[in-house]
Amino acid sequence: MTLYITPARRSFRRRMMDEMMRDWDEDYSPNLTFPIDVIADKDSFTIKALLPGVQPEDLEINIVNELVTISGELKVSRDENEDYLLAECPSGKFHRVLTLPTPLDSTKVKAELENGILTLIVPKAEEAKPRTIKVTKK
Repeated sequence: MTLYITPARRSFRRRMMDEMMRDWDEDYSPNLTFPIDVIADKDSFTIKALLPGVQPEDLEINIVNELVTISGELKVSRDENEDYLLAECPSGKFHRVLTLPTPLDSTKVKAELENGILTLIVPKAEEAKPRTIKVTKK
């Protein structure tokens, strides 16, 4: 059996191959990531993120319902005239989204950045807190 490829099909295959390779390149491009610890308390969540070298003005924190988004930029100054043998210090933008199990109260969040550790204390929304209901005898 012989398969003939017409020019019209060739461009379709070329587009498909280019699209697959573009997706592959995006999947394996280097991204900045950072470790996070989440501690659940009775009334709040404590989120600790390791962000060495990040300044408070380079951070953005958004909270919507049960989603916490931490994004920002790590800026490293490198002299372009220098001849680096090795340049491993990361730089660039980062973005991380956490989904927590209950709705959050974004009006009472406390955020602190000290020694490269971001600490967020995010209270649970009132409707998400467990309540004790007293049963009376009739």
